[in-house]
Amino acid sequence: MTDATLKHPLYSEWQPKVGNCQDLQSLEEIRIHLLGKTGLITNELKTLGQLAPEDRKAKGSEINALRDSLAELINHQKDELQKKVLELRLQDETVDITLPPRFEKTGKLHLLTQVISDIQSYFSDLGFQLVEGPEMDDEHHNFDALNIPSHHPARQSHDTFYLKGHPSHLLRTHTSTAQIRTLEKQKPPLRIISIGRVYRSDALDATHTPMFHQLEGLVLEPNINMGHLRGCLIDFCKYFFGVDEVKSRFRPSFFPFTEPSAELDINCSREKGQLKIGIGDSWLELLGCGMVHPNVLKNCGIDPDEFQGFAFGAGIERFAMLKYGLPDIRALYDSDERWLNHYGTRY
Repeated sequence: MTDATLKHPLYSEWQPKVGNCQDLQSLEEIRIHLLGKTGLITNELKTLGQLAPEDRKAKGSEINALRDSLAELINHQKDELQKKVLELRLQDETVDITLPPRFEKTGKLHLLTQVISDIQSYFSDLGFQLVEGPEMDDEHHNFDALNIPSHHPARQSHDTFYLKGHPSHLLRTHTSTAQIRTLEKQKPPLRIISIGRVYRSDALDATHTPMFHQLEGLVLEPNINMGHLRGCLIDFCKYFFGVDEVKSRFRPSFFPFTEPSAELDINCSREKGQLKIGIGDSWLELLGCGMVHPNVLKNCGIDPDEFQGFAFGAGIERFAMLKYGLPDIRALYDSDERWLNHYGTRY
């Protein structure tokens, strides 16, 4: 750009106007006014034909230089305005990544899963092996091998779910079936527990469900007696309920698969409607147990004169309700998210 161009009246007049232009529409109007078909520069070029040939070339060069300078000036301002428009658009469309992330819900261990894990952990440390069995079983493993006679009420359809079309098959009523299947393959000495779902034709109310979880324990070793049974169960109660001492009593009872049989009670307090275990003079029924009946051992091909043992069984839901103060067993299966968040634990 020459000094002559800078001093030209048109350039001096329109340079500040172009520089002060704040929108593309106004800038386009200026461009048309200066460089359009009827613009000022175009009109100047039209006057060249009226000049003498010796003056036409110099004047033409001057006007072309002015036109190029104004066009460059307008284009520069156009670029600046477009940048501003883009910046404003980016500001409006930008996602603020400094905002905190959305809260993601994570799963928790269900209370029953927690309780089962606690039980498995305790008995695993004592050398107990966890065994499993089918939830659909036959009468031999569920009743006959466990010394339950054919006339026993538990074998009636009002207590047991039999499979339609398969009268000798049923949904197991206890996890003792897993113990029988284990004894058919594995001979003593052994310590095993079985934890799983069992099914009984019970009503659905605050303390009963047709399906629930049961813990079964079995120890078969030489010279086992009731003292070993008592020590095992009392120590487990202390561990599970988190108490240093607990009083216990074994009430005589009857189960076809144990002899003698007993119900284990532990002391508790019910003051002010709150159940506290390990203190007080009230008693709480906890589980059934006893020495393994000789007929059960014989049914599994084990000599009862060589090996003796004890067995115990308890409902997992009952343990959960007693430990965590649940008044209704159905809460364990309601899938209420508020309840799950309250009682559940992180992995």
